Amino acid sequence: MRILRDPRAVPEEARGATAAIGNFDGVHLGHRAVIETARAAAPDAPLGVVTFEPHPREVFRPDDPPFRLTGPETRANRLRKLGVDWLFEMPFEMIRPLSPEAFAREILGEGLGLSHAVTGPDFRFGKDRAGTVQDLGRFGQLFGFGTTEAPVTEASGLRISSTAIRTAISEGRPRDAATLLGHWHRIDGPVLHGEKRGRDLGYPTANMSIEGLHPPRFGVYAVKVDVLTGPHAGTWDGAASVGVRPMFGENQANIETYLFEFEGDVYDTHLSVALVEFLRPEERFDGVETLIAQMGEDCARARAILSETA
Repeated sequence: MRILRDPRAVPEEARGATAAIGNFDGVHLGHRAVIETARAAAPDAPLGVVTFEPHPREVFRPDDPPFRLTGPETRANRLRKLGVDWLFEMPFEMIRPLSPEAFAREILGEGLGLSHAVTGPDFRFGKDRAGTVQDLGRFGQLFGFGTTEAPVTEASGLRISSTAIRTAISEGRPRDAATLLGHWHRIDGPVLHGEKRGRDLGYPTANMSIEGLHPPRFGVYAVKVDVLTGPHAGTWDGAASVGVRPMFGENQANIETYLFEFEGDVYDTHLSVALVEFLRPEERFDGVETLIAQMGEDCARARAILSETA
């Protein structure tokens, strides 16, 4: 999959794509339905996704708490796994002032050269979100691309939404989130240099930031980990702590992951950490020895859970 960020510089081989359009935060089952509708609309055309960066909500409501389920890297990784050929990651500030008609003409038609555009039923576009799905169909006829409205998607009788997924993650219910997502909720990013306390405790961890993301319930999780880059690329089971590490004073929230049966250095590589099951809340212990004993219990429980988890 190739990522393009400038609608004025689209290579010829990307033109004529059929594309799903939206924010795709979390790339959940509803988003997948839109993508599969796009794939079916023109099976022989390149498959694209048109999305926006930063997320429009971050621009219009900058003081809101972090809400994103996925950052750009995680979203791109997920779309790549779904077989998307082109990710058109449009700079939101570039398209923000465009009227619905100008967006359809300058971005989708002339810029990206789409042959077909697929959206969900609630899709809005253009300045002040004034454009509707019906407007997109009308503009498509004018500017040379077809349009399709994908159906609403449900799971277990519930309409799939990013809001429902955020609630499950906030409450420490990663399996329920996975039911709506169609995959494990993942936190992706580079491994950062930390305090190296885990190494001193006998549990060296890979530390990653969760800044800008909707925070999971703070606590310890059984996790599955993909090392995406570097000489140790591969997949491991593990246990991860999400939170502020109350044993060691005030800290910025992050995720620290211990990989089972792993030997090596993953600093500055990129990891993808899938939250599988919530084990216990974050807590302060009365001493380091108590903490170490609890970490041993956490890892044993995580191993047992993950041995039975595909």
